Amino acid sequence: MTGQATSNAWSSHEGAAALAAPALTEKRRAFDWRILLGFFLPIAIALLWESVVALDLAQGRLVPPPSRIIATLWGLAQTGELWTHTWMTLWRVLVGFVIGAVAGIVLGALSGSSKTIRQLLDPTLQALRAIPSIAWVPLFILWLGIFEASKVALIAVGVFFPVYLGIAGAILSVDRKLVEVGHVFRLSRVQLARRILLPAVLPEAVIALRSGLGLGFMFVVAAEFMGASEGLGYLLVDGQQMGKPDQILAAIIAFALLGKIADSLLVAGTKPLVRWQDTVRERL
Repeated sequence: MTGQATSNAWSSHEGAAALAAPALTEKRRAFDWRILLGFFLPIAIALLWESVVALDLAQGRLVPPPSRIIATLWGLAQTGELWTHTWMTLWRVLVGFVIGAVAGIVLGALSGSSKTIRQLLDPTLQALRAIPSIAWVPLFILWLGIFEASKVALIAVGVFFPVYLGIAGAILSVDRKLVEVGHVFRLSRVQLARRILLPAVLPEAVIALRSGLGLGFMFVVAAEFMGASEGLGYLLVDGQQMGKPDQILAAIIAFALLGKIADSLLVAGTKPLVRWQDTVRERL
């Protein structure tokens, strides 16, 4: 009898394992397919435009075919210009992102956790947020000069506002019942922040940082229009002045790739912080 029960249990275990194995394999295949699927749209558009130009349905003078853009990127890479400009742009974005993100986290946390501080800071910051990025350029040049400080300051401004809004909004949207549970267990303010508020805020904070990083790459273009002699934004200006649409599009593609890589690294770096989440995204 015991042997039969053991046999039945073993059969059930094997059946469960057999069901789990295909599900796991299918999930892995789906994950790999989704990664490949992300390349489908840009490759399809590139092949379509290359075919249109090759068939003389369009001249490709103002919008060069992908082959010319790739050749331009390859030429810039061989001369070393591409790496010099890419590194300078990346350095500016990195420094501006750190400064803007730290300021946004600190002021967002203060504004979200204190009604008095929020009423003091938020109206002014919301008014400043409405100022176009290009409007800061002459002021920063006047204050900080035309060199790196003004460029980094402009990028930091672009990063600051989405991070500030994201952090403050995340704190204000924490479920009141969670805070009440913390009070029931007599948690101190530090314990409440560490055990309840911080885990609840982290997912929204990651999204805020990603938004800030994206705006950092947008603001770096305006920053590199401020008399820069290096950077991908300089390649854009040089391509415009010299009438080189292939160089302009090559710089735009370099911006897109650099921004995507930076965003992926940020997501990978912050993923352990939100691994505890049990969301539908992990099941689809």
